[in-house]
Amino acid sequence: MNNLNSVTVTEITDIFTVFSPKGRRAAINNRYCYGLSFCRDGQITYTHNGKQYISDKNHAVILPQGQSYTLSGDKTGSFPVIDFKCTELLCDTIAVLPVENAESYIKDYEQMNALSFFEGNRLKILGIFYGMLHSLHSCSNAGDILAPAVKYIENNYQDPSLNNATLAQQCALSEIYFRQLFTKKYKSGPKQFIIDIRINKAKQLLSEGFFRISVIADKCGFSNPYHFCRTFKQKTGITPTEYMKQNIICKI
Repeated sequence: MNNLNSVTVTEITDIFTVFSPKGRRAAINNRYCYGLSFCRDGQITYTHNGKQYISDKNHAVILPQGQSYTLSGDKTGSFPVIDFKCTELLCDTIAVLPVENAESYIKDYEQMNALSFFEGNRLKILGIFYGMLHSLHSCSNAGDILAPAVKYIENNYQDPSLNNATLAQQCALSEIYFRQLFTKKYKSGPKQFIIDIRINKAKQLLSEGFFRISVIADKCGFSNPYHFCRTFKQKTGITPTEYMKQNIICKI
């Protein structure tokens, strides 16, 4: 499954609850959109491409758009479902997500359901749904051994002294093993990962046009303006000054 934290939801199409008695059998063919389903009580086993996936109070599921699967009711219960569409491929098989506090998700679902009966609540419904996705993303990453390092980068990318040794320490790993795991997962070494974040932040500040190049270099974690300008041109093909001229946001 792709990163939940980067998904762009375009529409909530349906919000409903399915009652599933024990022994129920059903087949879904070419699902028309994605579905996020929680378990209020009971248990369902989904089968897709020969693999089984369990939905219970400790596990939510994302049901894939365009896929066909079967399900069976293992225990009688009710299952809130939120159908949605997004701009990118989220998953091509059923994704099982750990749930730490099912009641909080059920409460959010009920609020979304109540809001859906009245016009003018689209943004509020989307806001609640994005909060649910963020919580599921955080819970899924709780067992990710690299998560502390990524969080540390998010909070400290402005520090020019940020290095692999510090990041490896956040994960209680050796520096060599940390670098290997990081590169395998993110298809980029930690150093390059940090540079990409700094360049993206620099692009934002350059487009706003409020700060001098030297100030932006400092805010983005570069040791000096020369290093910043050289790195920026290597990554984008143009200088920071050229980028600012081409992309500056019109003043209000």
